[in-house]
Amino acid sequence: MAHSFDRDYWEQHWHETPERTTAAPAESQPNPYVTRIIRALPPGTALDAGCGTGTETLELAASGWDVVGADTSSTALATAARNAAERTLPGSVTWVEADLVSWEPGRRFDLVMTSYAHPAMPQLAFYERIMDWVSPGGTLLIVGHAHDPAAMTGHGHHPPAEATVTAADVAALLDPAQWTITTAELQTRTVTAPDGQTATLPDAVVQATRRA
Repeated sequence: MAHSFDRDYWEQHWHETPERTTAAPAESQPNPYVTRIIRALPPGTALDAGCGTGTETLELAASGWDVVGADTSSTALATAARNAAERTLPGSVTWVEADLVSWEPGRRFDLVMTSYAHPAMPQLAFYERIMDWVSPGGTLLIVGHAHDPAAMTGHGHHPPAEATVTAADVAALLDPAQWTITTAELQTRTVTAPDGQTATLPDAVVQATRRA
């Protein structure tokens, strides 16, 4: 079944699955690729495109980054703001309700990242769009659901086919004259559902640095 991934879709998603905001460990813990970035890079400015309830956004801010968290769902952002209010953050967070199909940040960032975001446009076109928002010398981190159904096991967390990509397809968007690719591969992570069942999920992970 095809999904529109428009604002109405995401509003319904976050209304119907409030447990994702607090109870599900897979959703409440930042993904390992972002924690790796935090260890590797000095704090700066960042954009989390399609931030949802802000797990990765807040992890960056907790490490001293000044972050813009952008998402189309006001419900998700309200939860993100509540979660932010409960934490001491050395960095700053600005929440922006935005349709990432048309929104322009009006600036560039030291880090632009997106984790499993699906706007109402083709997935690769979305990634190509956000690449323009990386400052010279800055970092791009794209984490997507990998197009590798055979690698999925466990409790049936299967994203729609139109929301999956390969790392090779994402990497092919990056002009070698403008980007240095440091990671472009299939990686896996293990998550635990609220019922205790675990699943191994395949991710397409691409990290690159824009040449200065």
